[in-house]
Amino acid sequence: MDRLTHCKAPEKLPFPHRVLASSVVRNYGLPKMIRRSLLLGFLGLAAALAPLGSARADAASDKAKAGAKPAVPLTAEQIAERVQGFYDRSHTFRAGFKQQYRVRAYDKTINSQGSVVFEKPGKMSWRYTNNGNRVVSDGRLVKVYEKENKQMYEQPLDKSQYPAALSFLVGGGNLKTSFKFSKRDAKEMGFEGGYVIVGDPLEASPSYQSIILYVDAGTYQVRRVLLLDSQGNRNRFDFLNPEINTKAPGGEFQFTPPPGTQVIRP
Repeated sequence: MDRLTHCKAPEKLPFPHRVLASSVVRNYGLPKMIRRSLLLGFLGLAAALAPLGSARADAASDKAKAGAKPAVPLTAEQIAERVQGFYDRSHTFRAGFKQQYRVRAYDKTINSQGSVVFEKPGKMSWRYTNNGNRVVSDGRLVKVYEKENKQMYEQPLDKSQYPAALSFLVGGGNLKTSFKFSKRDAKEMGFEGGYVIVGDPLEASPSYQSIILYVDAGTYQVRRVLLLDSQGNRNRFDFLNPEINTKAPGGEFQFTPPPGTQVIRP
């Protein structure tokens, strides 16, 4: 019978940005350095979470997602407070997601999609329907499974570099204590009727240089997260048909890889 094999993680590749990295290198001819900046299909904040060569998208479609037109102007900090308040009141979050990762240096775009479930505290489950990959946390361990390469990366949640841009969804972060926010013109950003705020991390992160949150003006849900890194790469997650405070399926946050999977622990 096949058994799971174990080995040390390759050095200098921050977890969990290695997810999908090997298949990206193989499918797109990109060098291994791209693994440093490829973020979870979150992380898949994520989000999961549109062409990443631009922060804009189809204006008509985004206007419908943005909610009612804001009646009262709000500052970036006020918007962030209301977003935080919405997720503080939420125990679970479920949605479909689309992810587009743009590698600037090689003019490549990687598209993914699937579904995501978050549950406080610290639980998440990303299911990639395009390639069978999984990202799962039971609140203690994060497991990143890459089906094509028969590999799974595993690390304690409190030691992983799970991005603060998405951690507020699982009760593990606070936007105002993690970022300095500024406001953008939602119409110019193709999100008329909603809010768009840009967050610069208060502590340097190897994952991203800044984030852009596209916020529903009626509910203060985050409809899109766009992460920008210092190399000019863009990682975008769009959340589709979100549901709040619905019961997660049984066993959703547990995952055992198939026999023969190589388990890598940093």
